[in-house]
Amino acid sequence: MTDIDVEAVDEIDAPAGIDAPEYVLYGGKGGVGKTTMAAATAMASARDGTPTLVVSTDPAHSLSDTLETEVPAEPARVRDDMPLYAAEIDPEAAVGDGLFGTDADLGGLGNLLGGPGAGPGAEGADALDDGGPLAGSMPGSDEAAAMRLLLEYMDDERFERVVIDTAPTGHTLRLLELPEAMDSMLGKILMLKERLSGMMDGLGGLFGDENADVDADAEMRDLEAMREKIERLRDVLRDPEKTDFRVVLVPEELSVVESERLLDRLDSFGIPAGTVVVNRVLQDLADVVDADVPEGYVGPNHEDCEFCARRWDVQQEALARSQDLFRGRDVRRVPLLAEEVRGEDLLAVVGACLEPERV
Repeated sequence: MTDIDVEAVDEIDAPAGIDAPEYVLYGGKGGVGKTTMAAATAMASARDGTPTLVVSTDPAHSLSDTLETEVPAEPARVRDDMPLYAAEIDPEAAVGDGLFGTDADLGGLGNLLGGPGAGPGAEGADALDDGGPLAGSMPGSDEAAAMRLLLEYMDDERFERVVIDTAPTGHTLRLLELPEAMDSMLGKILMLKERLSGMMDGLGGLFGDENADVDADAEMRDLEAMREKIERLRDVLRDPEKTDFRVVLVPEELSVVESERLLDRLDSFGIPAGTVVVNRVLQDLADVVDADVPEGYVGPNHEDCEFCARRWDVQQEALARSQDLFRGRDVRRVPLLAEEVRGEDLLAVVGACLEPERV
């Protein structure tokens, strides 16, 4: 079908720099190539000297494989010849540090209701875990932990651009819903705290926890500060001057439907998605990049290969279905390559395909 001589890829000009705002997020259905796009974009961004961080929030990490280097859980420089930094967020480890990087995590919310083991407080803590009034008010703890770390990275002065390979669609949307979830949670906590305050005042001395109110107030301030940070992040996501949310899909009907659903949800959050990337298209590389195709490259043969021809028909039908999805957006196509896209050379090919003036 499609083959390419990796040693000949140098004949394609590797893009230096990208036309994009400070934050680039790749989202979409799992398995469509978001990690590849994020890695290619970050490498192109860093190649002109722009300090760039690429982050994966997908629990199924593959960024290390794509970059062909060990990527740590905390941002670290992964190239000596360009200011490219990378991090793979480990949700379980992040949750172990507390959802909000403080004691005000879900496990500590019992203190807001009187402290662990303190009669009503214990009941309040149990309510978080056993279907009580606070249960279900927070999204998954892994998404919340990922959000906390992303907030830290976006405020990190080391980086002029942050490229994010998001988790599959459902996880990404739950991240964006977090401010409302926290508002709901804080409201419930304040209501219960007020309702039980008299009882806790009377029991505070009995249980020897005279600092319970002080601790509770501090935790409430921590939670409110985090809610405000997340709200600020969402403001950034809603600003097309600062953020480009790029939806990645493959030219198949199910992927198109999923992408339409994602775009509808993003629109409901007021988050503009100005770019759609169609990956694994059965087109010749010469139809996509404005450069000489490397010697040794073999593209799809729609005339003599019946399999290629049939798959191309399926893709064309899906692309025709996508016209409403594409309308008014910057559409970029990345051809299907036989080799798995790993390492600088093939990422340079993908990066060239992602350049808007080349589409």
